[in-house]
Amino acid sequence: MNLHYLVQEPKTIKDQNPLLILLHGYGSNEEDLFSFAPELPDDSYVISVRAPYDLQPYGHAWYAIHFDADENKFSDNVQAKQSVEIIASFIDEIVKQYPIDTENVTLIGFSQGAILSYATALTYPEKISKVVALSGYFNQEILPEVIDTKAISHLKFFVSHGSVDQVIPVDWARKAKPALENLGLEVEYQEYPIGHGVSPKNFYDFKNWLQK
Repeated sequence: MNLHYLVQEPKTIKDQNPLLILLHGYGSNEEDLFSFAPELPDDSYVISVRAPYDLQPYGHAWYAIHFDADENKFSDNVQAKQSVEIIASFIDEIVKQYPIDTENVTLIGFSQGAILSYATALTYPEKISKVVALSGYFNQEILPEVIDTKAISHLKFFVSHGSVDQVIPVDWARKAKPALENLGLEVEYQEYPIGHGVSPKNFYDFKNWLQK
């Protein structure tokens, strides 16, 4: 496997089960979102993935974030695009290893993981059916130059953000819905009165959305 991961097998293993892939945020690890696993739909494989780049003194990242002299943040978009490729090949490996319904693969990403979930789904729509993007934003700079609207037409998105998020401004998150709708996609967008995190209500809403 090209990435380290944790897996929770479904309660009932069928010929083909849905797959939920959890992608953590900058500075975290695969155990963070895996705490959701016991509450997620029990017909699914839940796989929580560790990002490929190690940070000091601990934690992991999907791509580097640089600060300039004025404390402005810049994402390493080249590294982010490389991580999209890494995630796509990880999905290929996982669906060979477990009895996965390849028509029912969902990415659930938080922060950096959400940013990459958008990009992976729009770059490799044939591998993904749904995206839950928590506390992230839609980074146009890591998307394909040309998006085939027919190839992505099946994708569905649940997007949520904290209205008082100090890490990623809510204004950034709000741009995702119109951007996705311009591509002809179905989007549910929710805000919660929290910072950079996932409230119980947020979790309940996206779990409900998955079960619909």
